[in-house]
Amino acid sequence: MTHRARTLDTQIRAYDGAALAEAAALIRAGEPVAVPTETVYGLAADATSEMAVARIYAAKGRPSFNPLIVHVSDLAMARRLVAVPPVAERLAQAFWPGALTMVLQRLPDCPVAQLASAGLPTLAVRLPSHPAMRALIAAAGVPLAAPSANASGAISPTRASHVLTSLGGQIPFILDAGPTSEGIESTIVRPQDDAIVLLRPGPVTAEALEAATGLPVVQPDGGEGVTAPGQLESHYAPSKPVRLNCPAPLAGHFHIGFGPGPCQRNLSAAGDLVEAAANLFAALHEADASAFAGITVAPIPHVGVGLAINDRLRRAAA
Repeated sequence: MTHRARTLDTQIRAYDGAALAEAAALIRAGEPVAVPTETVYGLAADATSEMAVARIYAAKGRPSFNPLIVHVSDLAMARRLVAVPPVAERLAQAFWPGALTMVLQRLPDCPVAQLASAGLPTLAVRLPSHPAMRALIAAAGVPLAAPSANASGAISPTRASHVLTSLGGQIPFILDAGPTSEGIESTIVRPQDDAIVLLRPGPVTAEALEAATGLPVVQPDGGEGVTAPGQLESHYAPSKPVRLNCPAPLAGHFHIGFGPGPCQRNLSAAGDLVEAAANLFAALHEADASAFAGITVAPIPHVGVGLAINDRLRRAAA
């Protein structure tokens, strides 16, 4: 399931009531549509339809062993899909709606397509905060499976133009509500009774998770394989070689800076990690489209949301 079978006329429509209705009609017809979340643009389809979910995988060229995040309208919808233990309830109260995804056990009668779980007994669920995504879930009336709206392994999209460059001709519709605010994908965790397992760092930091639950945040055991989205070793990758932790520009390279200093694009001249996260993928898109032969990136502090930035950069450079 890594081929792309269809060629479509991809429309971009600015987010309004009419565009939302058109997007919801396509969802109900089993088609995937691109829609912004607060993190990145997602490629959304009816999570309860095997065919609709299969079209996500086909459009992205995504390997079928890589599961998807299912987006819900509220905690009540999540409870119809997965078991929500007390620790997950606390996390939901603290961070939903928002940029936190939880990997939870599917219920026996969970209506979500097995393909969205990649055959696993768990399901990754999130309640997003972006008004366009929330409105689309409500209008479609179903949970929406939605990985990032880009070709598998490529740079994640934070603007509608990024989606068109990556998936133009593969999907019918892009709902354009401007740039995303967070700029990197959601934090993914697996709640346990005695700990929070951090499967992918993101905007919700380990410190915030610990403060909300009183539980330690731990790394997953080795050898588990892919148990959640965003765990492939090479991911978010430009077509050009990427060199990390470069304090100064190199000749022939597009330099992405952080803090003061010469560069082609600065993630945050002020050294603000939240601003840097919001600008990360846009900077990688700009660098990849440039005439430079390679890309260098300044060192990013490995604290707070800097852990998530460095995670994406490490996979981009793999």
